[in-house]
Amino acid sequence: MIGRIPARVGTLAAAAVLALAAFGVAAGAASAESEVVYSNLPETNPGNVVSEAFEATETGQFGGLVQLAGTARRNGTVMFAMSSWGCEQGSWTGTPECKTAAGARFPETITLDINEVGPGNEVGALLKSVTKTFNIPYRPSQNNRKCQTGGKPNGGWYNGALQSCFHGKYVRITFPVGKFTWPEKAIVSVAYSTSDYGASPQRPQPCNSQPAGCGYDSLNVGLAEETAPSVGSDPLITSVYQDTKYAPYWCDGGAGGTGTFRLDEGCWTQQPLIRVKAVL
Repeated sequence: MIGRIPARVGTLAAAAVLALAAFGVAAGAASAESEVVYSNLPETNPGNVVSEAFEATETGQFGGLVQLAGTARRNGTVMFAMSSWGCEQGSWTGTPECKTAAGARFPETITLDINEVGPGNEVGALLKSVTKTFNIPYRPSQNNRKCQTGGKPNGGWYNGALQSCFHGKYVRITFPVGKFTWPEKAIVSVAYSTSDYGASPQRPQPCNSQPAGCGYDSLNVGLAEETAPSVGSDPLITSVYQDTKYAPYWCDGGAGGTGTFRLDEGCWTQQPLIRVKAVL
């Protein structure tokens, strides 16, 4: 405040201004408060999780049906858990030896799609699509002393905190949803391209000729160990939504079509790891 006013009036005015400012901050914070409305992510970060490969299964898109809890339905974020198996050099199998410099990452453009649920739980209209490029970490170098099978190195990396070996690395990616109103139920999926599959197959690229291949060819979508989410619910615990060209990978053997994003019903025991936050 600039200028001179009587001390008593100034004190009262200042108190009023501070009270209004505090109320405004509190109200603004409350109005922007977000809450988790769906989550089946682990409570603590594991070294790795079971996962759904894209390149190995000829897949370009994968997701699940989520039913939201709570009352927040605006905007927010969507987090997917991923599993990164790629080495900066070498292979996760250990042949050739997996070597990754500390902090090494690769860029990968991934699209989040939110679809409405159509009749019979089929894929309905696209409600929101967000594309973002992430810097995905490669998995760490193999530990030949700690990670062995039958007395021989097996290519795994060692997590000291968990005192366990893993071949892939647990990674989380987050999409800002932007202006959006969530329905009670939605089909939430991610899509990205590998060397040979997806909307824009990456081959040929220089890394295809290297022993390590490409990081995105070893990037998978994480799957829940338990089918029941901690927040919200999954109305289709034995079904997912995917786009794969590999007919045997469909519950119906590809009878309903391949190479298109559709419901894959009845033979799944795990769901994609997803967390949805929304604003009140």
